Amino acid sequence: MSSTGTGIKFVIPNTLRSWPWPRFINPNYEECKAESSAWCESFNAFSPKAQKAFNKCDFNLLASLAFAKVNRDGCRIGCDLMNLFFVIDEYSDVADGNGARVYADIVMDAIRNPHKPRPAGEWVGGEVARQFWENAVRTATPSAQRRFVDTFQLYMDAVVEQALDREDHRIDSVKRYFDVRRDTIGAKPSFAVNEIHMNLSDEDMEHPIIKTLTWTSIDMLIIGNDLCSYNVEQSRGDDRHNLVTIVMNEQQIGLHAALKWIGDLHDSLAEEFLTAYAKLQTAGFSDELASYADDLGNWVRANDKWSFESERYFGKEGVEIERTRITELLPKEESGAGGNTGLVPVAH
Repeated sequence: MSSTGTGIKFVIPNTLRSWPWPRFINPNYEECKAESSAWCESFNAFSPKAQKAFNKCDFNLLASLAFAKVNRDGCRIGCDLMNLFFVIDEYSDVADGNGARVYADIVMDAIRNPHKPRPAGEWVGGEVARQFWENAVRTATPSAQRRFVDTFQLYMDAVVEQALDREDHRIDSVKRYFDVRRDTIGAKPSFAVNEIHMNLSDEDMEHPIIKTLTWTSIDMLIIGNDLCSYNVEQSRGDDRHNLVTIVMNEQQIGLHAALKWIGDLHDSLAEEFLTAYAKLQTAGFSDELASYADDLGNWVRANDKWSFESERYFGKEGVEIERTRITELLPKEESGAGGNTGLVPVAH
């Protein structure tokens, strides 16, 4: 966070003021964090300075909040996945469309063939993905494995589409942004980790209640992420793929009006989620499916808590900003930094 601001204050909408899911963290957090961090650092994917910045983001905290109920194996899988996501992000965020497609194809080949050695000299993300999934398939159920692979392909394809948008310097419409962002946010494969040791059928996942809970929770995650990331992204000139900028551009309104519009949208999504969730008791769901539905509500809280408790978006000021909701617009940097965290990847 810069110590020199613009003097322009704005209020981050308190979107979860009535959200019934409390903060809860997996009891295996510290142990899995230590293991997954050491594993991720072993690849030397970033320079030492960038690795230090990466660690401050504490993606293991996000995993342990979001996968709060899984066992130790599941928590480690979740931590590894979050670290993999952001290795992919930091490289793809500074790639053109062709480069992003190369990364996507490498990652998906590694995921689909976790026991096959990666070629010498290949981009490091391939081996990170391979080792992550090789460990995951040891305990993951067949249904969870299949859903993860299918949704991870959607995620990687959307990452490529986002890179193409950057090449065109395009600011999307709100509708198109949500269409793409529902996959680039990585929620769908993340949800597969919540069911990593469950046996949920396609019929379960196609139930109208589950479908409503899924899309509304994803859209709330998008909003929560973009509200918190907007300030650092606009300061780097990297905010074209952020809902705040998109709403301001599409509706030709200012920052404060856009934040109110987005806050109102979140309120309507939360109401729709909670209305659907209230139908669970009469839906005749299995214990596993009911637990999975509960996990979707927890994800919304987990993402919000991590956004303020880690140093990714607010530095050391996150807890105070969470309390007051007030922050100051950061000045524009002279030159944009690569990626969402401003990391500079090591050449691989």
